[in-house]
Order: sequence, then structure tokens, then C-alpha cells
Amino acid sequence: MRVLGAVLTGGRSSRFGSNKAAAVWGERALADHAAAALAPFVEEVVRAGGADGVPDLPSPDLGPLGGIAGVLADAARRRFDSVLTVACDMPQLPGELVEALLRRAPSFCSDAPVLGHWPVALAEPLIAWLTAGGRRSVRAWALDTGALPVASPVTLANVNTPADLAAL
Repeated sequence: MRVLGAVLTGGRSSRFGSNKAAAVWGERALADHAAAALAPFVEEVVRAGGADGVPDLPSPDLGPLGGIAGVLADAARRRFDSVLTVACDMPQLPGELVEALLRRAPSFCSDAPVLGHWPVALAEPLIAWLTAGGRRSVRAWALDTGALPVASPVTLANVNTPADLAAL
């Protein structure tokens, strides 16, 4: 099974005050840490959203679901079977959680729904959901698809503010 990794980088970062994806922790940007966390589990890692990422679908500014829809459609065109997604503000991932998500698609982390494993067959239904004005909640969409919620064995780092970054 071909799995594409995708780091969601298109958010507004309003609570952070600047582009979270580019915020530096250690010597790397948060998005680079998230990509490195996915890399051992996937064939390739791309960015979804933002200026240099796979474009959101069906249009920009739809939140994480627009990024997920865009990368699912891109992955389908490139003949991947599924996509493993993570937000750029999640620089550390427990391997056992990622492995649990990869056992079944669709599945998502019940503690952070943007961390999920999605079959590319969900691209068109998600685009239709967003076009019809469906809720922009990743959790609501995931549950609507019958995705399996998987709990994290540890508290996940989620950087929403500069204080969160400093606390890592």
C-alpha cells in the first residue's frame, strides 16, 4: 500500500501571531519536525496548504479539511492509496500511535483529529461535503466517514501560541 504523508501548513496561525509552520524549534521549523515525524512511515511527505503546499480544495480558507481534500485529490492523481495527515504544530508523534492509525483507513487520533489516515477514495466525498457547506470540523467529517478513532498513548504536543512553543 502506498501512503503519502502530508503536513497541513495552511492555517492562519491567529493565536500564534505569525506563521506557525515556519516557527523554529531547535534548529528546524515546526513543519519540518512534523515532516520528519511522518517520514519513517510513508513513501513521501508533502505540505498541504500555504504558499508552497498542495492547494486546498475546493477553495482556500476552509481550514484543515480544505488541506486534507487537496492532498487526497493530489495523492489519488499520483496513485497513492492513502494519506497520513498531521498538523504543522504537532512536531512530535509517538510511533505506536502512527502505526495504529496505519492499520486502518480511515482512522484518526481522537485527541487530535487532524492526525489521521485517509483513503484517497474520500477525496471526492470530502470536496462534495465542503462544497455543500458541511461542517468544517475534522472530527465531524471523520465520524461521518466511519473513521476509527484511536486514542494517543501520550499527551500530544500541540503548538498554538508562542508559550506552547517555549514549553516544548
